[in-house]
Amino acid sequence: MKKFNIRKVLDGLTAASSSSSATAQPGTPRENDVVQETLQSEHFQLCKTVRHGFPYQPSSMAFDPVQKILAIGTQTGALRLFGRAGVECYCQHEGNAAVIQLQFLINEGALVSALADDSIHLWNLRQKIPAILHSLKFNRERITYCHLPFQSKWLYIGTERGNIHIVNVESFTLSGYVIMWNKAIELSTKTHPGPVVHISDNPMDEGKLLIGFESGIVVLWDLKCKKADYRYNYDEAIHSVAWHHEGKQFVCSHSDGTLTTWNVRTPAKPAQIITPHGKQPKDGKKPEPCKPILKVEYKTTRAGDPFMVLSGGLSYDTVGRRACLTVMHGKSTAVLEMDYPIVDFLTLCETPYPNDFQEPYAVVVLLEKDLVVIDLGQIGYPIFENPYPLTIHESPVTCCEYFADCPAELIPALYSVGCRQKRQGYSKKEWPISGGNWGQGTQSYPEIIITGHADGSIKFWDASALMLQVLYKLKTAKVFERARGKEEKPNTDIVDEDPFAIQTLSWCPESRMLCVAGVSAHVIVYRFSKQEITTEVVQLLEVRMQCEFSDVDSPDPGGEQTPTLPTPGASSSPQESELPTQPSTGSNSSDGPRDNIPCLQVRSSPLKQSPGNQVELVIQLVWVSGEPPQQITSLAINSSYGLVVFGNSNGLAVVDYLQKTLLFNMGTSELYSPSDPYQRQPRSPRKAKPSGDIPTVTSCMSRLSSLYSESMKKLRSSHFTTCDSNDGSNASEDRCRSPTSGSTSPCNSDDDKKQKFIEKVKLKSRRFSKTVANDFAKMSRKISSSSEQKTDLDARDNSFTRSRSSSVASIDRESREAISSFYFCESFPRKTDCLVSPCLLVGTTHGSVMMVALNLPPSGDQRLQQPVGIASCGTLVQLKGGILTMALLDATGTLLPPFFEQWYDPNASDEEKEKSRKRRPASPPSSQESQDSHFAILCSEKQAKVVALPSQTRIYKHSITETSFVLRADVVQMAGANCITCFCANGHIMTLSLPSLRPLLDVNYLPLTDMRIARTFCFSNLGQALYLTSPTEIQRITYSQETCDNLQEMLSELFTPVETPEAPNRGFFKGLFGGGAQSLDREDLFGETAAGKASRSLAQHIPGPGNMEGMKGAASGVVGELARARIALDERGQKLGELEERTAAMMASAESFSKHAHDMMLKYKDKKWYQL
Repeated sequence: MKKFNIRKVLDGLTAASSSSSATAQPGTPRENDVVQETLQSEHFQLCKTVRHGFPYQPSSMAFDPVQKILAIGTQTGALRLFGRAGVECYCQHEGNAAVIQLQFLINEGALVSALADDSIHLWNLRQKIPAILHSLKFNRERITYCHLPFQSKWLYIGTERGNIHIVNVESFTLSGYVIMWNKAIELSTKTHPGPVVHISDNPMDEGKLLIGFESGIVVLWDLKCKKADYRYNYDEAIHSVAWHHEGKQFVCSHSDGTLTTWNVRTPAKPAQIITPHGKQPKDGKKPEPCKPILKVEYKTTRAGDPFMVLSGGLSYDTVGRRACLTVMHGKSTAVLEMDYPIVDFLTLCETPYPNDFQEPYAVVVLLEKDLVVIDLGQIGYPIFENPYPLTIHESPVTCCEYFADCPAELIPALYSVGCRQKRQGYSKKEWPISGGNWGQGTQSYPEIIITGHADGSIKFWDASALMLQVLYKLKTAKVFERARGKEEKPNTDIVDEDPFAIQTLSWCPESRMLCVAGVSAHVIVYRFSKQEITTEVVQLLEVRMQCEFSDVDSPDPGGEQTPTLPTPGASSSPQESELPTQPSTGSNSSDGPRDNIPCLQVRSSPLKQSPGNQVELVIQLVWVSGEPPQQITSLAINSSYGLVVFGNSNGLAVVDYLQKTLLFNMGTSELYSPSDPYQRQPRSPRKAKPSGDIPTVTSCMSRLSSLYSESMKKLRSSHFTTCDSNDGSNASEDRCRSPTSGSTSPCNSDDDKKQKFIEKVKLKSRRFSKTVANDFAKMSRKISSSSEQKTDLDARDNSFTRSRSSSVASIDRESREAISSFYFCESFPRKTDCLVSPCLLVGTTHGSVMMVALNLPPSGDQRLQQPVGIASCGTLVQLKGGILTMALLDATGTLLPPFFEQWYDPNASDEEKEKSRKRRPASPPSSQESQDSHFAILCSEKQAKVVALPSQTRIYKHSITETSFVLRADVVQMAGANCITCFCANGHIMTLSLPSLRPLLDVNYLPLTDMRIARTFCFSNLGQALYLTSPTEIQRITYSQETCDNLQEMLSELFTPVETPEAPNRGFFKGLFGGGAQSLDREDLFGETAAGKASRSLAQHIPGPGNMEGMKGAASGVVGELARARIALDERGQKLGELEERTAAMMASAESFSKHAHDMMLKYKDKKWYQL
């Protein structure tokens, strides 16, 4: 029977219902008739793939010494499992309760987790995606400690009331055997011993159970006799207990920083009391108390002194000292400082048997934000080099980009320069956590993730084949001078902390050109080189950007004007006084207003640049008459043109990084042509000064905090108003006055001067030098607008408009129109053009898309000498909401990516440069020149449009969302075709076909609960996407049906068949005289026959979704089928062997019975009945 696919039906219904919005405009040519769309809804399916990074808020840890697998539980109920490099797995408990303890069923492929909601769960690790087989929820008691002996199926559970219950891990049922606290302690004890903090069995006698209570009482319980053999009392609370492997001694750690060693048969007093970090008084008194020793482990070696490893216990006078791990070996004591507080640690040993010499070789230390493994076998205890990608959060992530299907030589090139950055001094041994096997993935295309961080660093990651490995780290802060102390901190900073934080970046994988924008309004251009160089003077370009109109009207695409609401900064409300203000020009300050001062100081000394990305040019926005530079909201670089373009709420600037010159610097409102129907006009002109003095400028700037903080503090917003310095009392009144209330409008002479100046600039193809930009800024200061207003679109939508990068992270949106996106292309900038030419698409936060024509000189020496011509061509189209992404298709629907230059090493020898030039195309391919039409793909926060070029007619339009807004949108390649992918604030992930904008996928995946997700969510080609799910973890997802189908094969395997090591040899004399380990038949002791049934109200058994039936139904993929077939064959062969043995035994028994029957018959054959 053919499988019914509901998505096909929904796809048809969606296409029918959206026909009114996603159809061609009547009366326009159907230029898309030749485009054959191949993408269907069957190509899309959304699912999570892998999670990378350090487990956020870890709480517990466990290790399987045979399988070599490490498990980490978190405070949010997550479970992360690690094996060899590239083998990791993530799963999540329902309810998000904290994981308080983990216990492996050693070499069984199973794990028991105990949660803070008093539930225990059994995980099956024999499948690629672990699942819960059984759960047990306690109703009347709180779980405090669990213990599962090696090769036992009976789990001991200690509770807050001091009782111990026993669970069968195979059936997850409670035994009737219970150790009650009042039976364990002495009858004369009048107080409750407290919760159970430790349970373990004697290594040499499984019938003896050691129970530690929080109050300081330790009990050795005889399981067979159901009574306490010995009781050990100490005045201080107990935190942990550790056995010597011979079972004759154990060590307790206490809350006063002491370690007590007890002989099992002498419970009266401890055999030894030591305070590892306590100062020993000379008069023999008790040492001063120290901080609690939270955990101790006691491990023996066959050839030397035992190891005692402990955490905590430092003296109270070590205030501010970092957390330490103490390793005591013989007479030496090593104190190892950690970067973060210690959550837990485990000592890795050669044997899983507790009754043998442990032979410890490493210590795994779980910190709050790191995982450290210490080598105990080398002098100095060096750490192992960690192969996992756990340093994502080394500095908080502020931006993220994802590139799939990169050039094949790119990852080796980045790795070759990054391997020189590795630290020295690691242990020479192999990483000890080495379990599991890699997946058999079929996807082999290279993938790169780039993360920008708060300290100004940028990391390149190899993300191929569902793995993650750091390739190369770039430190952008090295370009700037660093303040040595607080008193030397420059007063021009616009951020209180992290002035080098990465705001956004643009990277060209083919040319390896990198452009980075930081929060201090700076842009850095990097070239990639394999040669080390020393730059004597860093090339610097300072740019003045000032908004011409601080308040503008936003047109309504539908032609209707709706009332706009004034922003708080538009009136003389008390809110202005809440924002920290900068000194105004009207103040009597001796220094005067800050002007032409950048926020950061570029390094003046020579800069040594290692192989990798090397600084080509630094661009800094400067203060303008007391006004701090606005943060950069969008950025793009084109290696073929040699141009960098960036924009903010003041306008945009185009820089030629080859000639190191500023080409174009203009306010957003000036991009609109005079006859443009979307042209912005000032709503409320301010009162102009009769004299030619510089007007008073008041700047209010809210405090900008770090972009990565949980609370997501508001971005800085600058509002400036001009008033008459002679009449300061009426400043607010004049500021709020409307144009019709009699206020003085700007004088006509200033208008004429400004218009003449603009015309002069147009004749010069908009090529601005720094001097011209300063002149224009002086002109523009004389004309300004009054209160800032929200746009008509936002007033009607009642939602935030957000730009692609920085304004996503802001809560108070700038009402000023800002540049939100760029796209370099070769198309038709004007309606009258018949040949394609280089141009730039510019999108704004108010939904306008404008064309800027570029006139490039011929390549070669002329490109380095002649200026680049730039001219604005006016508005192409208007959309609802801020523009997020733009792209260009040819007449056949093929994506036309921006032109790029192939990479060459700028510092290579002349011969190598000549060879690379021959390999590179001399000019862009001319295939596009024959094209008679293009499709411009435009996507905003609310809708998507397809516009035909050069006719500039709208072909398709689709409303993406009415009640929410799009946070991220990208045009991606998928299954040999192209589509638009969108992530909305309401959690929906959607895809639209191109060019018809037909909905293909709409899944409610992830509601926006954290602004971190909005800031880091990004799509890539071939159905890949990612986001930061926590401050330390990257979650990768796929929206490709093909990837979902192959996911089982691509994922790594945690469980691998491994032989359990042989038990230690008891020896002849121990076997003869009974000195070896004593075994215990726990089944006879804890089973239902002997112990009875437990109370049903004590705990509730919950079958898990990962039981055998569910697992068999859920398993899929070729590897899963083969594994199941192999297991089935093994089981069948084993069963056949057992059947053959049973058959042989039955035949032998039958023959014996027949023989005995025949003998009996012969014996009594001739006898009469009375002779019997």
